[in-house]
Amino acid sequence: MKKFVETISNIWKIEELRQRIIVTLGLLLVYRFGAQVVLPGIDTSQLAQLTSNTENGILGILNAFTGGAFANASVFALGIMPYISASIVVQLMGIAIPYLQKLQKEGESGRKTINQITRWLTIAICIVQAPAYLFGLGALGVPDSAFVLGKGLDFIIPAVIILVTGCVFAMWLGEKITDKGIGNGISLLIMIGIIATMPQSFVQEFISRTTNNTGGIMFMLIEIIIWFLVILASVLLVMAVRQIPVQYARRTASGGYEKNIMGSRQYIPLKLNASGVMPIIFAQAIMFAPSLIGRTFNDTAVGQWMEVQFADIFGLAYNILFAVLIIIFTYFYTAITVPTNKMADDLKRSGGFIPGIRPGKETGDYLDKIMSLITLPGSVFLALLAVLPAVVVKLMDVQAGWALFYGGTSLLIMVGVAIDTVQQVNSYLLNRHYDGLMKTGKNRKVA
Repeated sequence: MKKFVETISNIWKIEELRQRIIVTLGLLLVYRFGAQVVLPGIDTSQLAQLTSNTENGILGILNAFTGGAFANASVFALGIMPYISASIVVQLMGIAIPYLQKLQKEGESGRKTINQITRWLTIAICIVQAPAYLFGLGALGVPDSAFVLGKGLDFIIPAVIILVTGCVFAMWLGEKITDKGIGNGISLLIMIGIIATMPQSFVQEFISRTTNNTGGIMFMLIEIIIWFLVILASVLLVMAVRQIPVQYARRTASGGYEKNIMGSRQYIPLKLNASGVMPIIFAQAIMFAPSLIGRTFNDTAVGQWMEVQFADIFGLAYNILFAVLIIIFTYFYTAITVPTNKMADDLKRSGGFIPGIRPGKETGDYLDKIMSLITLPGSVFLALLAVLPAVVVKLMDVQAGWALFYGGTSLLIMVGVAIDTVQQVNSYLLNRHYDGLMKTGKNRKVA
């Protein structure tokens, strides 16, 4: 505890870090405030059914990502997800479109152009999603009487403009957090939305255990212990790397390279889960299709079976297909985001080589082989974490809302963003207050 207090004290002593943390907290507070502001023209007293219908299932996951704004019919109801979708589309298009490939190689200027393309695509996605959300409110339980101005153009057009503006404003908040705050802004907005639903889910689970004679406080403690173990496993998945030893040749006085044992040895860290949570997001998007297909062909036995089985996110058929898709997408996304051939070329140009492997193509093939080998356990582990909420619901009778924090996208996003933010804070401490992280060493004066 003393060490923790000392670390917090050191964080507060660094003026730049203190200002960045304050800016981050302030902008996150603005985002949370906006999530509670209901669209003009909607009666907030008649949104109870909408809240009830978005507590479970796929809509529950979407509502968690928006921090409850989806169920509140808020100005931030679309959340930051259109921007995430646009980023994924641009990234995938970069594989096939030469213009985007060229931009990716142009450094900072190319990155700015790609970001601008992503922003415009985000607006385009919002323009499609906003009317779909407004017209879908009726199907989600919002009565016609809740629309004070009716559902005419005098309500739809301003509401669409507000929803699009809300998403763009959320995107701006995320970018400002990244530039002026601490951590990745977009990821922090998603994480803070997920965390916002946690207290309510925990309270509901606690009340259920203590009032319905389903295990009591003791069983609740067991659930918490299991939850911490799952978090530990998630941290291991995010942090695990395979280190590939690299030998760098020693530069001689004549400007050439002398490859001998005197050269410096380093490592190429290949992550066990190089694709992060993207395979789960891809698979989650695809899982809408089976239920939709079943609903389309519900006049047949197969269609009725698909509609029933794949509408339950905690069902057996749903999770088996979900796990298989995650494994497939993990390999796919790793292949397009880990350029082993480029890594081999860069290594060769810098005078480095993997001991026992010839530089160039053989190095690229070797790295590709290693990535394939470590991606298998990584993808299986990721799939197991993704389906774990269904397991705890079926075996431990956990409430659906609380079960979502036992794995899947929610938990991995929370763990990944938390680790990334802590690492950035640690970098400041290592530069200014070494004793803030280590038990030995001398404090460095703040510049």
